[in-house]
Amino acid sequence: MTKIDSEEKLRDIYGAPMEIAVSKCLPALDQHCKHFIELAPFAVISSADANGDADVSPRGDGPGFIKVLDDKTILMPDRPGNNRVDTLTNIIDNPKVGMLFFVPGVNETLRINGRAEIHTDPELLDLFADTPKAPITVVKVMIDEAFLHCAKSLMRSKLWDVNAQIDRKTLPTLGKMIKDQVAGDFEVGTQEQTDQYFAASIAERG
Repeated sequence: MTKIDSEEKLRDIYGAPMEIAVSKCLPALDQHCKHFIELAPFAVISSADANGDADVSPRGDGPGFIKVLDDKTILMPDRPGNNRVDTLTNIIDNPKVGMLFFVPGVNETLRINGRAEIHTDPELLDLFADTPKAPITVVKVMIDEAFLHCAKSLMRSKLWDVNAQIDRKTLPTLGKMIKDQVAGDFEVGTQEQTDQYFAASIAERG
């Protein structure tokens, strides 16, 4: 097995990056990036702790739930959840984050890299007063680079293609999978009761 352990070896295989792939990287948000964020109801945020142990977390709400404060700053609400706060504890250790924004029906995505802070300032929390669930904290991301990512991965995966969607019954319910994974550490009764427990928990935190 051949292990690639240097950028030089990697470039021997892949060659230099396309010029447009380098030049399209912006140091701040332009009008197109801002518009993309305003339309996006879903994003993922990656983070890592002080040891470099990585995590990625999905975030979603109505379109534009992540707000653009200015060309270099976006604000992401952190609403009540399961209280693992993996992303937030990572940010305390290591402020560097990456984000990927999705707009339903659009195969291109928006990538942002930057540095994050956690805030409880009333003036920032109040910016999300129009949403059903008030955030507990606001994650402020100071942008280092932003760029639009091409459509290849979403086109290949047919992510938005209704005909590519699986029958949900192909997978067990969330309650069934978690009950199997944690075995005796989690027990709320029958499978039906377990499913009802998770459904109620999600609805309560929605």
